Amino acid sequence: MKESFSLEYLKDIQLFSALNEAELLKLQERMKVKEFNKSETILHEEDTNEFMYIVLTGKVKALKITEDGKEIILAIHQAGDFFGELTLIDGKTSPASVIAAESSIVALISKADFNEILFTQNKVLKNLLHIFCARQRKSWETIQVLNFNNASQRVKMFFLSLIGEYGNKAAEGIILNIKLTHQDISDMSGLTRETVTRVMDKLQKNNEITLMKNNFIRLNHSLINQNNREF
Repeated sequence: MKESFSLEYLKDIQLFSALNEAELLKLQERMKVKEFNKSETILHEEDTNEFMYIVLTGKVKALKITEDGKEIILAIHQAGDFFGELTLIDGKTSPASVIAAESSIVALISKADFNEILFTQNKVLKNLLHIFCARQRKSWETIQVLNFNNASQRVKMFFLSLIGEYGNKAAEGIILNIKLTHQDISDMSGLTRETVTRVMDKLQKNNEITLMKNNFIRLNHSLINQNNREF
């Protein structure tokens, strides 16, 4: 399974982008790789975690389950993203469950190896701090999104909050390099799926968003400009 991803792939992961080839090879040799089927649980909330996880292929979602059984998605992790590092740093249990949103291959790094890499490689530590800062900013943006009572504005602000992490400039606007179902948007915005579908249809008719053939969403200039965003 390790042969299925290369050193160049590891170098493309932001956390390890500053490591040289020898350091990447050493890291690759220490990784364990596991496959998870769609809807399979990778990590349970309140588990004592002994690994950091890196998504190699596929997509996973970090979520909480409410008392009435509703999923609240806290984050979606795609290829190159990682999770589980917080419990390795503070020694507490996992704050959320992580489930495969589709068939996924995930690499595991043990706590001992993670600590060695983190505390002997200042380059990795610096990258980790940058990633933590970006996630903190994303958390504040999510709080802002949930403060909107208007469903249309909430969906718009949700999309805009994804630009920093997933946005790619295009002539017609910004393409979000993440595949989201209406249910994903519902679970992350606090709206019902039916409301999300209605809002999405309206945004498409108004040419504020475009659904691409690869299931990515393009935020068109009309949506970006009306919210006074510059990218």
